[in-house]
Amino acid sequence: MFSSRDAFENDFCPVRDDLLGAMYRANENGLPQLVESVSADVRAMLALFCYKRSHLHSLALAIAASCNERDLIQLGGRVGSTLYALSQETPAARAAPSSSYGNRKPITLSTKPLSTFAPLDDELDEDFAQAATA
Repeated sequence: MFSSRDAFENDFCPVRDDLLGAMYRANENGLPQLVESVSADVRAMLALFCYKRSHLHSLALAIAASCNERDLIQLGGRVGSTLYALSQETPAARAAPSSSYGNRKPITLSTKPLSTFAPLDDELDEDFAQAATA
């Protein structure tokens, strides 16, 4: 069995895949029930595990909000402390820094070929085939 420190350092998910998937798909009302079904130390490991993945960042904050600060710091050090602090902020305060990305110009993709290639010379292949049959 992995220790909690091993799970965090080796990037090992501390819960079953189906439970993680259920948490990912849960709405705001169902998530607290799923989170409470996990012990406090595993919950802290799960919050740290999710925090490392950008697509699970909001799930990490929701899970960390139900964690004890001491558990997060014990398992994650500074990352755990930061995660706890972020989880205690209001959702509006968390969304404010990301609003600056809305002012970026859209990305455009080129419609032209990236490079052109010289036509292949088939004469070399024909000469080689004739030499092989002779």
